[in-house]
Amino acid sequence: MMKSIVWFFLVCVASTSIKAQDKYFTKSGTITIDATTNASLETVHAVNRTARAVLDTKNGGLLFVVLMKGFEFQKALMQEHFNENYVESDKYPKAEFKGQVQNISSVDFTKDGIYNVTVNGTLNMHGKSQPVETKGTLEVKSGKVIANCSFNIILKEYDITIPNLVADKVGKTAKVIVDCSLDPFKG
Repeated sequence: MMKSIVWFFLVCVASTSIKAQDKYFTKSGTITIDATTNASLETVHAVNRTARAVLDTKNGGLLFVVLMKGFEFQKALMQEHFNENYVESDKYPKAEFKGQVQNISSVDFTKDGIYNVTVNGTLNMHGKSQPVETKGTLEVKSGKVIANCSFNIILKEYDITIPNLVADKVGKTAKVIVDCSLDPFKG
């Protein structure tokens, strides 16, 4: 009888651990945006280190949420213009990517390594949604998953208008770089 109870307990713990490993999560992912132009003497570059992300290893579901006011620029005036004039952070406080890792079955989450993946989904920002497809990597390392990718967005597709006064200093497109280390979700 005691062996049965111990066995039942071990099976429950093992199945809970396996289930928890189905999802990986972070509250401190890094999202970088760069809209520097060749004509610009200044770098238009911002980093947000508070992105939240969830990856479901069973179905490839992927969700990123970032608060727009969390982007930090080198110059306070640039940050102010970004939040007040361009992305209107008070009106549109967050950006969200909801998508899918298309080839999730090619990633062995039990084995350290770097796996090439294709991600597609929808980026919602500034009240507009646009499809995004990009290549990236998922690196399995010591029980964590590190997600990396980059893609370009066209600012006018998100109704983000750059005033003529600075049109030669801010690109019409912005490069978005994702670098997130996700831990097993313990829910």
